[in-house]
Amino acid sequence: MSPDAQAAPASKKMVWTGRILSALPVLLLLFSASGKLMRVPQVTGGFTHLGWPASIALAVGILELSCTIIYVIPRTAILGAILLTGYMGGAVATHVRIGEPFILQVMVGVVAWAGLYLRDERVRKLIPLRS
Repeated sequence: MSPDAQAAPASKKMVWTGRILSALPVLLLLFSASGKLMRVPQVTGGFTHLGWPASIALAVGILELSCTIIYVIPRTAILGAILLTGYMGGAVATHVRIGEPFILQVMVGVVAWAGLYLRDERVRKLIPLRS
């Protein structure tokens, strides 16, 4: 596929659907990061339950917040989606390791990419679903 390939044109409805889909993981990740940054006892207890030392919650919260901010900025959104994919991959691996369900972590990544696909022409050019 040539770099000059045209992406499917985005309607206003498609762009707004993408923005709304993108907002869902952003809100979830901001809520999650805030619990880590504020050192909420349930969050630090959750780290222990998952087999991680509670002392790393602050660093993980900063990482989560940083990836989310990079995703929200339109110019860096693709990099942010890649970083969030890696972050959520670690969350999936953690849950798999202890035998817990991990569908939420997978869905956060899927919805983040789906929202980005709908709202960002660069992603539609990179991954053309129509021929």
